[in-house]
Amino acid sequence: MSLPSVPEPPSPHHGHTHGHTHAHGPAAPVSRHLRKVIAAVLIPFAAAVLTGLVALWPGGAPPHERTGVGFDRQTQQGKVVNVDTVDCKEVNASQMPVGGETAPQSSGRTGLCAKATVEVTTGHDKGRRFVEVVQPDAPRQLREGQGVVVAYAPDAPHDLQYSVTDVNRKFPMALLAGIFALVVVAVGRMRGVMALVALAVSFAVLTLFILPAILQGSNPLIVAVVGASAIMLIALYMCHGLTARTSVAVVGTLISLLLIGLLGSLFIGWASLTGNTDDSTGLIHGLYPRIDMSGLLLAGVIIGSLGVLDDVTVTQTSAVWELHQANPTMGVRGLYRAGIRIGRDHIASVVNTLVLAYAGAALPLLLLFSIARSSVGTVANSELVAEEIVRTLVGSIGLVASVPVTTVLAALVVSADRTGLGAEAGAPAPVRTGKGRRRRTRQ
Repeated sequence: MSLPSVPEPPSPHHGHTHGHTHAHGPAAPVSRHLRKVIAAVLIPFAAAVLTGLVALWPGGAPPHERTGVGFDRQTQQGKVVNVDTVDCKEVNASQMPVGGETAPQSSGRTGLCAKATVEVTTGHDKGRRFVEVVQPDAPRQLREGQGVVVAYAPDAPHDLQYSVTDVNRKFPMALLAGIFALVVVAVGRMRGVMALVALAVSFAVLTLFILPAILQGSNPLIVAVVGASAIMLIALYMCHGLTARTSVAVVGTLISLLLIGLLGSLFIGWASLTGNTDDSTGLIHGLYPRIDMSGLLLAGVIIGSLGVLDDVTVTQTSAVWELHQANPTMGVRGLYRAGIRIGRDHIASVVNTLVLAYAGAALPLLLLFSIARSSVGTVANSELVAEEIVRTLVGSIGLVASVPVTTVLAALVVSADRTGLGAEAGAPAPVRTGKGRRRRTRQ
């Protein structure tokens, strides 16, 4: 015969268990007084960012005469309608345009070449066809039915005005983006939707404000700070809500960004890094000589560090909040010690992630130095590699510094508002004895 279940009497640890169950839900609201203090800090900051956006808003990139070099070419869409295999000697492949560039002239090549007939599908010459010869050792081979990007040179002879410059990758890229969005929404649900919206807003700020403002001649550092601050405010509050927890993460991120900006400005100037190290930056400097290329390098450091900084500051703030809800009797020192232990593990993984990300982006360059058998000192001293080293180390210093800064801020906020948190969460205020233990009140 089964006995009816009898509710268990409250145990001495019941209060702790109750607090822990709330740790997995939304953060308890803070008191009205603390909300006023946080607003007094963040509202002027947000107003300054908005003022900067209005004052520096470019209204679009300035026009310029196309040079026909690199990305600064007129392009249209095309389609490969036919591909024939011919002897390279018959088509004199050594003198034919290959991928928009003229190959070096020689006595001729042996082997079989691909003779592709390409039709222009957009622009005023829609329907026009031209022939593209692809050598057998070319890195990009063409196939029938393939979409391509064609470059248009209006000053060239009629038969050489069009050439294939790249393949059309829009469909696989769009499909991958769609899969990414579905995975984010399926796992993150509403937060995933808000994260995608915040991502779209970040790209909008980057393309509509940061890039055109730099092209208009505004100081790249100021533009990057204003743009990164706008992205930070929009993304963090949109993804994590308008709460004190998010506000602490915003302040921690802002302090770390300022540190990155100061260190980056110091060492970029000290190391005499010009920011003009490859064909792309050389073309930008040629088209817009007013742009400060070293300032552009510093702007890239700040923007590149922002995404990882957001992750670190939000994680640390959430950790301190959860620790306080699990044990409301912990003071500032106890919360900081517990939070910093979590932060140390985060530091190790984040710094390694950042270094590997930059190393992966510079892998072809590092491979070239390896082929040349250059010493480590020679490689590190070259401006191309020195830029990546400064970018990595300055960003990593800012990331490491963000952990104790954000942990201290979060511990101070939740400790200063201990009574408000406990009262608004519905828990009785803790009573301390001389030994610091919690005394349970009589019911």
